[in-house]
Amino acid sequence: MADAKQQVHLNGAYYGPPVPPRQHSFRSVGRSSRCCCNLFKFFLSLVITVGVVVLVLWLVFRPNEPRVRVDTASLVRFDLDGSSSTLFYNLSLGLTVRNPNRRLSFYYDRLEARAEYDGNRFGFSRLPTFHQGHKNTTVIGPILFDSSQRLFRDSVGETYRRETSEGFYYIDVKVRAKMRVKVWIFRLRYNRPHIDCTLKLPVPGTGGNFESTGCDVDIF
Repeated sequence: MADAKQQVHLNGAYYGPPVPPRQHSFRSVGRSSRCCCNLFKFFLSLVITVGVVVLVLWLVFRPNEPRVRVDTASLVRFDLDGSSSTLFYNLSLGLTVRNPNRRLSFYYDRLEARAEYDGNRFGFSRLPTFHQGHKNTTVIGPILFDSSQRLFRDSVGETYRRETSEGFYYIDVKVRAKMRVKVWIFRLRYNRPHIDCTLKLPVPGTGGNFESTGCDVDIF
């Protein structure tokens, strides 16, 4: 009898508050993954679009770095005092700067040249600023280094004696600049582009000749 009553109670109607349906967490995960996927597609499309635009602009303008040469150089004095490692020098040179671009022009807002021997800086010169238009060639010079400077690297004496016997000194001239590149009405600033020239100069008094030398240019 008790079992029957219990059975009726269990099978009877339920008049309590409604039971909310169970919320499955996998639905929110699905929405989150779809959102991440759409975001990834958006950024991928943006990167591709920017890449295509940059490629098209590069093909249209085809920017080329300036071409720099040392056309003339004269080493009148280059004496190293072995006891004090002091170098006495008199060097002059002329630079030729060529802009090969049809659509780009250059503004050289600041130019500095320094001379180095065996890794030792011994001369400094500030150069005139200028604007260089399309397909234009500019001659800078004479650039003069004339003074004395103590050198500190231990190898300089050995290098100096060896190159004196060979009849040529190898001197590095490095030009550093602050410049702007003009494209249409836009001007892009480039800080500290590198222009490096390695000169093979005959020992003064030997009658050797200097040959025009191209320089390494690193701007873009």
